[in-house]
Amino acid sequence: MRRLFGKEFAFAHVLLAALVLVVTCMPNQRMVTVSYYPLLAGLAVIEVLYLLRLAALRRRGAFSTGPTDIVVLVWALFIVWDVCATKLDIAPTVIVPAPEAVFNVFFAQADVIGADIVSSVTLLVMGYAGGLALGVVLGIVCGWIPRLRAMFFPIANVLAPIPPTVFAPYLIVLLPTFRTASCFIILLGVFWPQFLNMVVRTSSLDAQLLDNARTLGVRNFTMITRIILPYVLPEVLKGLRVSLTTAFLMLTFAEMLGASSGIGYFISNANNYANYTNVVAGIIVCGVVVTVLSFATAWVQRRFTTWR
Repeated sequence: MRRLFGKEFAFAHVLLAALVLVVTCMPNQRMVTVSYYPLLAGLAVIEVLYLLRLAALRRRGAFSTGPTDIVVLVWALFIVWDVCATKLDIAPTVIVPAPEAVFNVFFAQADVIGADIVSSVTLLVMGYAGGLALGVVLGIVCGWIPRLRAMFFPIANVLAPIPPTVFAPYLIVLLPTFRTASCFIILLGVFWPQFLNMVVRTSSLDAQLLDNARTLGVRNFTMITRIILPYVLPEVLKGLRVSLTTAFLMLTFAEMLGASSGIGYFISNANNYANYTNVVAGIIVCGVVVTVLSFATAWVQRRFTTWR
């Protein structure tokens, strides 16, 4: 208790109090036509999440200054941002919007942003799950059958480093909709690394274990589903977060091609009209969404690899 709520904790809240005073009491040099209440609500959400994290650490009997260090950095950045952009107006007006204006976007366009998040997450899950499943299944099959491994592994080594975005013009022409093309770009971004990893992992299976299975007359299908798949599953789960990051990068690009919804479209559309307030709001939404998805994949990894 004492270590979790010590000097660092007090300093973080001194910074938070200073930030609130700057936002509410310091006069503005830049004209801001929106209320600062959405910004204060956003700061309150961050503070609640910070306290919940400290409470979780306390329940586990763990100690880490990480959450406090992060929130101190966040409060300091907000102070600098608000002072430079709103209070002193020394930051470029067009490309550095006031934080009050950015957080007002979350409230004024909550329905639009919510629909874009649902659209993006749906597209991400389809492409991510498809690429992951195909990469695991085909990688195991090619890793298990020497002739297929000798044929496809060199090809995969050539194609994997090529960014899937290079194929975007062809996918748009060949596939029926922009959304299908976007899904396929995400799928390719996840598939190749997963495929290569599974081929290498499967081909490195303990030879003695395989010999024992062959002695018992185990067929290929049973070998793959009962021996190889459980062997490679921890590696698949361990790489979920890395694969997710790759998929999200592909998602953002894919939605800028010709989509009519999604977080990437929201940012791209705002950028086309030089609406940098919405651009910054979209970037923050991207960060929040990918953080939530990262925590979800970390939970899945812990849940299904408890034996580790």
